[in-house]
Amino acid sequence: MKIKSILVSIAVLISAVSMAQGNSSFGIRAGVNFQNINGKDNDGNKLENTLTTGFNAGINGELPVGADFYLQPGVLFSIKGAKLKNYGYMGRVMNGTLKLSYVEIPINLIYKPVLGNGRMLLGFGPYIAFGIGGEGEVTNPSPTTDYNVEYKKDATTADITSTPFYYKPMDAGANILVGYEFGSNLSFQLNSQLGLSKINSKLNGSHTGEAAHRNTGFGLSIGYRF
Repeated sequence: MKIKSILVSIAVLISAVSMAQGNSSFGIRAGVNFQNINGKDNDGNKLENTLTTGFNAGINGELPVGADFYLQPGVLFSIKGAKLKNYGYMGRVMNGTLKLSYVEIPINLIYKPVLGNGRMLLGFGPYIAFGIGGEGEVTNPSPTTDYNVEYKKDATTADITSTPFYYKPMDAGANILVGYEFGSNLSFQLNSQLGLSKINSKLNGSHTGEAAHRNTGFGLSIGYRF
């Protein structure tokens, strides 16, 4: 409840500041994610996962900080994850599909030079994200089984009797984006995202070796500024 209250407060603050500041604006955005979980397993071997699809939707504010430069904080609901292939985690090797639900807070610096009847969008910046849910479908080993995702910094062997999918409550990384904003305030955007922090929980009392799992991916979205 504490995290949800903080996120609601941030969203209200973004809206209020955007409306109060001259030349600032408030926007909505939604689109599709193509996400993966990359990195290494316990033995230092490269993960073999592939892309899965999700979606993102949320709001952002845009505050001018210089000629054609804007600071763009936002709050998004985002579905990430991967198609699992020989995914060694929490003492199991699995194939299947994993979906991770996050509330994400990006803070991007945007350059918006005039181009034609609209503006080009170029931006980058950090993000932090809070895990709030998710599910995994394991197809191998059989039979096919569905599990809920749990978020804990440290998991125990007792924890993983109910689900093999434990991840850290917080993620962090970097965004890069490019797009175009039409004169009608409608925009489209391509973004790439690189997770910089390890999302895999530590399994207490067991060998975690060189395991380092990170969210990576890209997405397409459309938006509108008010």
